[in-house]
Amino acid sequence: MIHIENFTYQVANFKLQNIELEIKENEIFAFLGKTGSGKTMLLEAIAGFYRGNCGAIYISGKDVVDIVPEERKIGFVYQDFGLFPHMTVYENIRYGLKMHRVEKSKMNLRISDMAKLLGIEHILKHYPATLSGGERQRTALARALVLQPRILLMDEPFSALDPGTRSQMYQLVEQIHKTFACTILFVTHNLYEAERMAQRIGIMVNGKLKMVCNTDKLFQNYEDTEILEFIGGYLNDNGTDVSKIERRLNADCTRLQPDK
Repeated sequence: MIHIENFTYQVANFKLQNIELEIKENEIFAFLGKTGSGKTMLLEAIAGFYRGNCGAIYISGKDVVDIVPEERKIGFVYQDFGLFPHMTVYENIRYGLKMHRVEKSKMNLRISDMAKLLGIEHILKHYPATLSGGERQRTALARALVLQPRILLMDEPFSALDPGTRSQMYQLVEQIHKTFACTILFVTHNLYEAERMAQRIGIMVNGKLKMVCNTDKLFQNYEDTEILEFIGGYLNDNGTDVSKIERRLNADCTRLQPDK
């Protein structure tokens, strides 16, 4: 679905360096790393916000360097959800459809179906400031998904949610993955969130994609000191015994697998 080849992009003193990555169709993939490691910048590059200094990004085998973001069939959900505060939930969801000049009757039907799927029919006339975190998240997802994207990109999608709402959103994203059969890439600095949601994980350190592995191989011995420092530091900060995580991963048989 996505092939990134030697992609490099520099802004000020920060640089994404020689990114090489293959994303499978219908995969859920997590970019994991500390704040400032380049995760969001790479996600935005895939969306088309940055042309890059060198290298290429292919989607479904097509070089998309000259294709503007709105024509890449990609949905994007930001950490702060990015809702327009002066628009109702309905108007926020409708925004992209209007930009794409979707016929009004089809527009209303798609908004209605999406609101029903995400359980937000009752707040369509409300404004973002009156919504809970979970409702804002669902509205942002509806706005992205109503355009029927092939790829859904999410930047720290669960970080602003309380633990109970976060658990519900994990399940909702899994439902979206099954219903829409879309490829999902998301950014997180939370190791356990990546392990919970993704099939594969890429670790970003200082603008470099240091490693890509299957989720169940995340806790293994690494020779790379930067990877060891990131994972070890996270585990130490959270007082976690790695052996317990390994046993839990080995016993977990419920993780989503890519459709054949």
